[in-house]
Amino acid sequence: MGAGLRYILIGAGAVGGSIGGRLAEAGHDVLLVARGEHLEALRQHGLRLLTPDGARQLPIPAVSGPDELGELQPDDVLILCVKSQDTAAVLRQWASLPVAGGAGTASELIPVVCAQNGVENERVALRLFQNVYGLCVWLPSLHLEPGVVAAHCAPQSGILTVGRYPDGVDDRIKQIGQDLAASRFDAPVVDDVMRWKYGKLLTNLGNAFEAVADLSADEELAEQLIDAAEEEGRRALNAAGIPFVGAGERRAVQADRMNFAEIPGTPRGGGSSWQSLARGSGSIETDYLSGEIVLIGRTHGVPTPVNALMQRLSARFAAEGRAPGSMPIAELAELVARAQKGDG
Repeated sequence: MGAGLRYILIGAGAVGGSIGGRLAEAGHDVLLVARGEHLEALRQHGLRLLTPDGARQLPIPAVSGPDELGELQPDDVLILCVKSQDTAAVLRQWASLPVAGGAGTASELIPVVCAQNGVENERVALRLFQNVYGLCVWLPSLHLEPGVVAAHCAPQSGILTVGRYPDGVDDRIKQIGQDLAASRFDAPVVDDVMRWKYGKLLTNLGNAFEAVADLSADEELAEQLIDAAEEEGRRALNAAGIPFVGAGERRAVQADRMNFAEIPGTPRGGGSSWQSLARGSGSIETDYLSGEIVLIGRTHGVPTPVNALMQRLSARFAAEGRAPGSMPIAELAELVARAQKGDG
């Protein structure tokens, strides 16, 4: 491995495994943090990274958590890839870990990069860590099988916009951006990363619909339902005075750089919320997606009945262990209409 930063991917699932795998493939020092069968598979065989240009087996070391390390190195970077509902508990485990040389603890010295959907993680991290960075994740990827992740885009695997939280740029995030850019990602370094993350939040409002119903059964109807949720989101953000990247600006960045490509034998299935249900994880991140818009709407007097409905439905699906996409889309449309009328 080359000299430089060591990247510790906390939560080596679809996003964490793809980022960690690409960084390791480019020669960077990487450590994966995982649990259960996924951890055992990583320890025994390394990470199997599937991409449109082939598969590779990467012998990346993996641990279960900070207890196995004992201490961190001064050039370590924590990249947080767990779901938002797990952020606080996971970061508390890492915050008090000593840094080699006796200079202090992780909370004082080690940067945390929040490579997660939603906008709450950075705020939670800043309560515990002095140096926090946001990463806006545009990385279609899949993790359903222990030891295996798939990144479905080419020529770049994704667009990872980064910046200091709450705003600004410094030398550390510039270095992280350079390393990501050398690892099959576009990694713009910006001084307003949360504007990008709020823009991504709006597009993530479709996650709950995808998790609950089979959207392919009526794509036109699905688009109408998701548009209703996104319009609520835009109204809530505007009422709160929160800036966000619009669809046009986002498309200009993504054009021709990140194109979805099939991986033979590995259909993508669905996004992160869909995958949580498919794995039977028992929890889902939509409290921090649909629920974030509900929170902002309630704070600023903007009704958000569609997002409130989707927050409740997706949570019920996770708690009951229901399969993703198992509600007929016509039934979902009826529930949305009732919610909009105040009957839901």
